[in-house]
Amino acid sequence: MNRNALALFAILAVLVLAGCQPAVDTNRNLAAATATPAKAPVDWAAIEAELLKLERDWAAATKDHNAEVVRRILADDAVMIYPDGTAGTKADEVRSIESGAITADAWDMLDPKVTVIDEDSAFITGRSIIKNGKYKDPKQKRPIDISGEYRFLDVYAKRDGKWQAVASQATTIANPAAAASPSP
Repeated sequence: MNRNALALFAILAVLVLAGCQPAVDTNRNLAAATATPAKAPVDWAAIEAELLKLERDWAAATKDHNAEVVRRILADDAVMIYPDGTAGTKADEVRSIESGAITADAWDMLDPKVTVIDEDSAFITGRSIIKNGKYKDPKQKRPIDISGEYRFLDVYAKRDGKWQAVASQATTIANPAAAASPSP
């Protein structure tokens, strides 16, 4: 074999062997570069604890006439359904608290249950007991007695990184003793 043939054979062997190398998987590299990071796991217990705290703060703020706390907890577009069936807004709720129209010796929350739907929405159900509660309606001469037990449903949404109540509904429990015992 002459030198030229030997050189040509060597070049050909290098090219063949180079072709046997594993190919670069450009799809895998592209997928890794453009993949969205995995979502952090939702801390259900932390959401539950935060919403229970908001509920307690809201009840205390109503009793203590602290409208700033209520402004923070209620979303601007919150819908309120009161025990008498009337509807209200955040502005109505804040106005009622600022005016001192609602008074109570105690505003207790019993049997709260938080249901977390996802990382941005949840609701709370439970019972409230208002002791020596009065509501002074500007249209009435005498205050209305609001003492008693209520069932409530408050819906929360996480907006701009903070939890806010977007809907609230309360219903008077006509027979509190029956309400306290679980259904069969």
